[in-house]
Amino acid sequence: MAFSLSDGQDDVTRFWREEKEKGAIYNVYLKKVTYHTLSDLDQSKGHLMWETQKIRVVKAGTLEKLVESLVTVKGELDSTYVNVFLATYRTFATPLQVLEILIKRYKWLEKDSTDHEERKENNENQQKTFKSVISVWMDTYPDDFRDYPDYKCLKVLEAFSHQFIPDSDLELRARHKIEKFEREAVSNSDGDIKFQFSIVDEVDSMIDSEYQKPLEFLDIPNNRLAEQLTFKDAELFKRVIPNHCLGAVWARRDRKLGKGGNIAPSVLATIDQFNRVSLRVIATILRTRELKSSLRAKILQKWIDIAQELRQQKNFSSLKAIISGLQSHSVYRLKRTWASLPKESIDLFQELADIFSNDNNQILSRELLMKEATAKFPDLDSNNKILQRRNLQKRRSWIENGIVQGTVPYLGTFLTDLTMIDTAIPDRTECGLINFEKRRKEFEVLAQIKLLQSAAQIYHFQEDKHIWAWFDSVRVFDENECHDLSCIIEPIKEGPARLKKKSASYSSLLKVVNFGDNCCFDSLGTRPARPEGSKLSLLSCGLDNSSVYNSSITDSPSQGVSLMSHSSSTSSLLSCDSDTTISSPFRSPDTCVVRVRFESGPESDTHVYKSIMLKNIDHTHTVIDKVLEKYSKKGPAGNYCLLQVLSDGELLIPDKGNVFYAMNKSDGSEPVFVVRTRQDQEARTQHRKRGRRKLKNWSL
Repeated sequence: MAFSLSDGQDDVTRFWREEKEKGAIYNVYLKKVTYHTLSDLDQSKGHLMWETQKIRVVKAGTLEKLVESLVTVKGELDSTYVNVFLATYRTFATPLQVLEILIKRYKWLEKDSTDHEERKENNENQQKTFKSVISVWMDTYPDDFRDYPDYKCLKVLEAFSHQFIPDSDLELRARHKIEKFEREAVSNSDGDIKFQFSIVDEVDSMIDSEYQKPLEFLDIPNNRLAEQLTFKDAELFKRVIPNHCLGAVWARRDRKLGKGGNIAPSVLATIDQFNRVSLRVIATILRTRELKSSLRAKILQKWIDIAQELRQQKNFSSLKAIISGLQSHSVYRLKRTWASLPKESIDLFQELADIFSNDNNQILSRELLMKEATAKFPDLDSNNKILQRRNLQKRRSWIENGIVQGTVPYLGTFLTDLTMIDTAIPDRTECGLINFEKRRKEFEVLAQIKLLQSAAQIYHFQEDKHIWAWFDSVRVFDENECHDLSCIIEPIKEGPARLKKKSASYSSLLKVVNFGDNCCFDSLGTRPARPEGSKLSLLSCGLDNSSVYNSSITDSPSQGVSLMSHSSSTSSLLSCDSDTTISSPFRSPDTCVVRVRFESGPESDTHVYKSIMLKNIDHTHTVIDKVLEKYSKKGPAGNYCLLQVLSDGELLIPDKGNVFYAMNKSDGSEPVFVVRTRQDQEARTQHRKRGRRKLKNWSL
């Protein structure tokens, strides 16, 4: 009798129960499968039948059990499980550990086949599938075997294949991988050699090269600069290794590599580019003190127009970077400049800023990204009639010319999600087994990143070195310089600017746009809060500042701007607003996830955000102990103080206070705390007092 699945019926899968065995816990599902029974004589008389199949899915287990589950008992390969395991196993095991368990299992099956002849056929099927798993692993994640300079994994695999699978190609592939990696290592080391030329050679080269007049920002076409930013962002995003984004990797919970280890370089490169864009937005607006407000407004308007070009190209990374730069304190406080903008530019800025609103877990940007991820071109909408006409004309142009746009997401959203999953869900169950359900949730986010990486392949822009030469030549400023320049342009003590007809538009802008964590309209006359100290705020959750890619000195200022990192410029998966309707595993009426940072001294250069679970029973000393443990620090909690970082300063939490109820939840954003020594806090307080007196005298 033959069977065929029914096309008109959907298989139904329901959770049944949980089963436990030694070293593993399984979720058991019952799947109703429908099929036709077909008569050999007359197929038209077949009957619609159904049966219930039992499906076991690993929920938690020991490392050995998880590796064994890569192959089913029948010797089949569960592709879904293999994909999840290979994408996330680095959070609980090393490549060598996994490889050794695979080899051990293969040897056990070999011995079992000798001892039990009746199981030989099934064991051989399992062995073949294990070989397939290793092949898939080598092809999909070759860097797992790039353990320079010993290449121990490949050498172990080569020796095993030679002894137990001489007829397989695994031995040859392992040897070729070693040779390839060794050649690449030599090539990379040669690339580090710097050749020195004489001054005569240098001058001759300059004479022979074609002279190009340096570009001016206002002379660069908006679409041309936007295309270059998209070119760079797409190239960097395509190189992002998804498993580098995992919370346990990104947050650097594994301290074995030590401070300064090269962790998640593909992610750091994306962050560095984001920050470079934001800082240049600020620098181009502030660098010329003598400009009239109308001319400065042209620069501001040009960045808004470039942001719109990026929106049309579906580049959400540089779009977010430009919006962050325009929302920085030093730019935002320039009331006369903003008031000089035409109404349609202010409306456009409002609409672009609203994309990244923190409301309801950034629901607008998430929905927009998923809607347009694989779409041919963006679905632009506007409440402004002039902008509506422009968008309609642009859409018609895309359709007529057959233009298809790729997509570059804002990576910080995914980094936030993965960090929150890592913080809120335990790595192991109460009985000590590896929690594989957590890895499945992480894989769902990684799968979205891989999907968007395929969409980024669609772009076909070419690099314009002339524009990048201008980009790199822009001198950026640190936080104090930005604030001082901003105050020189529009002094603090001056009276309200005389806003004419455009003042109404500017007023509406202040009400609608969320100006980020470091900006506050009420504090226009004060120096911005400096929760990040005096160094570059490349805030990367769980990453030491020393491990961050170091740009040139002009690219490493401290700036009170929402620079790219999921810990500073993205909202969390939760809101502290009690009546939010978004359900989240990261908060409840009794708990929530908060970001924390440890500062070891007044000149601390460790800008590392981590996340902890805050409970409604946690007092100040308990939270301080959690932070110290998170950063592998020792010492009594009494030597430290806990402060909440707010948009306009810091809130000192009382020593005996209940942190859950004492923290400020009014702005609806994710709570951020900093722990520092009491001596350091007292020194900072005195320094701020002296700074206010100095600034007051300077203003007078």
